[in-house]
Amino acid sequence: MEIVCAIIHQLTRNLSPEELKKSGFDKYYVDHTLALWPQSAGGAPWTATYFQSKGDPITDLHEDMAAEQKARTTYENILRLVKDPEVCDPIKFLREREVVHYQRFGEAKSSYTSKIEKEMCIET
Repeated sequence: MEIVCAIIHQLTRNLSPEELKKSGFDKYYVDHTLALWPQSAGGAPWTATYFQSKGDPITDLHEDMAAEQKARTTYENILRLVKDPEVCDPIKFLREREVVHYQRFGEAKSSYTSKIEKEMCIET
């Protein structure tokens, strides 16, 4: 979140009231000033109900992997729209981090699956 906050700060710190209105950022500004308020591009605020947790490690690792892919896609969509290197460079870093997280979750899932199969004498 620190990187996203820094990008928002860089992009908004010198906006005049007229620029806020012209960009459509004025409604956000009225509610949150320049603070980070997590919400979707459509305006739906973030909520803890977005967490998907079943309590089963394999199921939860699949959910984690899906979340990493969704984040990667979001970063790639941002990169398709934005060309400012000061925004793109940190977004590229975040995108690559999602790829690595996806790989690590996949490794954990594979390791756990192997362990459970041995404990339960399940043949694959």
